Amino acid sequence: MDVPLWLALIVVGWLGVKLIRPPWWLIAVLLLGGYLLAKSGLASVADTTVK
Repeated sequence: MDVPLWLALIVVGWLGVKLIRPPWWLIAVLLLGGYLLAKSGLASVADTTVK
């Protein structure tokens, strides 16, 4: 079964918020930080680090 990445991320994120109940500001900081990192020059550095 092929599940799109965006759908899997939404489901995992929803479950994480429901089960762990982190503060909303932490969720906002993580989303904004990930978006800014992906758009910056550090994205290539993070990509090689993760691989």
